[in-house]
Amino acid sequence: MTTTVTKARDAVPGRPRTPRGGRRGSVLGSTGLYLAVGVAALLFLVPFYVLIRNAFATDPEITGEEWTFFPTDIQWGNITEPFEDTTVDFGQSMVNSLVVGVLHTVGTLLVCSLAGYGLARIPYRHADKVFYGVLFTLMVPTAVTFVPGFVLVSSLGWIDSYRGLIIPGLFSGFTCFLFRQYFLGFPKELEEAARVDGLGYWGAYWRVVVPNSLNFFAAIATITFINGWNSFLWPLVIGQDPSAWTVQVALSSYMTNQTVNYHLIFMATAISLLPLLLVFLFLQRWLVQGIAQTGIKG
Repeated sequence: MTTTVTKARDAVPGRPRTPRGGRRGSVLGSTGLYLAVGVAALLFLVPFYVLIRNAFATDPEITGEEWTFFPTDIQWGNITEPFEDTTVDFGQSMVNSLVVGVLHTVGTLLVCSLAGYGLARIPYRHADKVFYGVLFTLMVPTAVTFVPGFVLVSSLGWIDSYRGLIIPGLFSGFTCFLFRQYFLGFPKELEEAARVDGLGYWGAYWRVVVPNSLNFFAAIATITFINGWNSFLWPLVIGQDPSAWTVQVALSSYMTNQTVNYHLIFMATAISLLPLLLVFLFLQRWLVQGIAQTGIKG
């Protein structure tokens, strides 16, 4: 009787038939997906494990043939060693990177958001040509503009200064492109209501667009701060005096032709990652939401 009812139910026109074993296949598919994600997460965490493990180990344990999961004797004194090193002012380099990262982020957000808003909203006969010019800058290799940029900064007397480290990199063609894409999808009704109240383009941008775009601004700020913190080549050339070194330049000084202090490199690297980790953990949800709002589809 049960078999007859089942056949009759499956024979109803328009009713999709669930194949036998479909639920089992779905469960197996979900299990495989979670397993693959778990394996990928473990592989992603392996470098961080090696970093933390070696940061609290001695040089013989790092370079030895036998590998132990944890150091035999955890060296807690390694935490303060980067700050006690007299050859490199690691604390000052952290401060320099923090100042450069914050000011670079704020300046980039202001300059690129204004440029993107102007290209997206202000009617101008040559707006498309200007936009294509911005896109063209993305195809110019950094090596081509590196020497002219250094000559310009040197002629202005900005060597070993925050101005030389920050100002040349404030404009980013890619960031400008992202802001333009975002503002193209921003509701025009809000801006039109602002203009009815007597606000111009600047007033609409500052009092309407920015407060309603904080998620996207936070996402771009996260990416910009990480890039500014991790920059190496430009700070290496501009910061010729050790007092102007950023943290990445300071890390490179621990490895010379004569000596390599392994545990000091690993510990200093782990400490230098803490600001990035805090910024990412605090802004990660805005990072995902903001990138989703750019209108870019992969």
